[in-house]
Amino acid sequence: MLVVARELVRRGHEVRWYTGRAFQQKVEQTGAHFEPMGEGIDFGGKSREEAFPEHAGLTGVASFKIGIRDIFYRTAPGQLDDLLAVLRRFDADCILADDMCYGACFAAEHTGIPLAWLNNSIYILGSRDTAPLGRGLRPSATRLGRVRNTILGFLGDRVVMRDLREEADRTRAQVKLPRLRTGAMENIARPPALYLMGTVPSFEFPRSDLLPGTHFVGGLFGPPPDHFDPPAWWAELHGGRPVVLLTQGTTANDVEWLLAPAVRALADQDVLVVVTTGSSLDVDLLEPLPDNVRLERFVPYHHLLPHVDVMVTNGGYNGVNAALAQGVPLVVAPRSEENPDVAARVAWAGAGLVLGRRAVSETGLREAVTTVLHDERYRRRARALAEEHRSRDASQRAAELIESMAQSQGQIPTGGVTR
Repeated sequence: MLVVARELVRRGHEVRWYTGRAFQQKVEQTGAHFEPMGEGIDFGGKSREEAFPEHAGLTGVASFKIGIRDIFYRTAPGQLDDLLAVLRRFDADCILADDMCYGACFAAEHTGIPLAWLNNSIYILGSRDTAPLGRGLRPSATRLGRVRNTILGFLGDRVVMRDLREEADRTRAQVKLPRLRTGAMENIARPPALYLMGTVPSFEFPRSDLLPGTHFVGGLFGPPPDHFDPPAWWAELHGGRPVVLLTQGTTANDVEWLLAPAVRALADQDVLVVVTTGSSLDVDLLEPLPDNVRLERFVPYHHLLPHVDVMVTNGGYNGVNAALAQGVPLVVAPRSEENPDVAARVAWAGAGLVLGRRAVSETGLREAVTTVLHDERYRRRARALAEEHRSRDASQRAAELIESMAQSQGQIPTGGVTR
C-alpha cells in the first residue's frame, strides 16, 4: 500500500494509516499520519509462530482455518474499536484496507463510509465459474464445470469450512452486525464498493460475475530501497550462467519442504542459484552450501529480478507477481494457504510449471527448472505479462479510483469492472 498512500498524499489528500508500530517509519515516509494499534493486537514485524506460538507445527487445512480465525477474525473487534476512535476525530471520506482487514470492513458497515479493498492475494470472492479457494483448480464456465464448482462450494461451506463460517457469524454478532447468509470466507464482511486488484487481467481467472467495482490496476510492488549495498558475489550475476532464484516466501518456515531439496537438486547444474530465506528459517539445515549457491536473508527484488532466468517458489502471490512483472518464468511448488490457487494461475497463464503438492522431489525440481530454462514458451508468456504490467501505472490508477469512489459517496466508479 506504500505507493498508493504516497500517491494520495502527493495529490493533496490527508491520509491516516492504522497499522502496527513496526511500520511507523515506513508509513510516515509516505507523508501519511501513523495511527497506532491499541485495542487491536499489534503483531506487526513478527513471524506467525512468534505472534501465535500455538500455531507451530500446523499444516494443511487446519493451519489455514486456525490462521484465518486467529489472525483475521478474532483480531477484528479490537481493530474496529481503534478505527471508530480514529473516525470520531478524523472525518474520513473513504476507507482503504487490505482485503482481509475485517476491522476496517466492520468500521465501514458501522459508519456508512465507502470502503475500498486493495488486495494482497488472489481474488477472494466466489464465482459460479471457479472452484472454491484452496483447491488449486482451474476455472470452468461450462455446464459441467459450474456443477463441479457448485458441489465443491457446498461441501466446502457445509463441511470443510463449517466451523470457520460459524466463527464469522460469532464475530459479527460480537460487533453488533447482522449475520450474512453467504458462504464461508464471505460471511465475515460485506463486499466493498471498490476492489482494487494489484495484478493484471491475464493473471486472474476470467469470471462472468466479478464484483462490480473490480479494477485490475497492475502490480503494486512498492518503491526500491533508498540504499542498496550489493553482496560480494553480485558480479557473478553477469557471469554467463543462468540465474535461478529460490525462495520460500515470508511465512513458510520448513526448510526441508522446498529450499533444501532444491539446493540439492541444482547443486551439480551449470546455474547460479540465489537463495533468499527471510528472517525465520533455520538456514543451518542448508549447510554445507554447494559451490554454485549464494545465500542471503534478503535481496531487494527491484535489483535482483532483472538478472533472474527462473524463479522457484512456493507460490506467494506478491513474489510471483513481482517475478512476472520482470518477465521471469516460474517453477511453483505450492503447499498450503492460497499457494495452490496462485500456482493454478501461473499454469493457466502459461508462465511456468507447477509441481505436485506432495513432498517435492529433487528429480522433479531439477527437471522442472531445466524445462522452464530451455522451453521458450514459458519465457514468452512471462514477458507478455511483464508488458501488461508496464502498460499500467498502478498507484496512479488506484488513486484515481479511490478519489472517484470518495467523491461519489461509495457509488461504483465510472466504468464498472475494468480488466
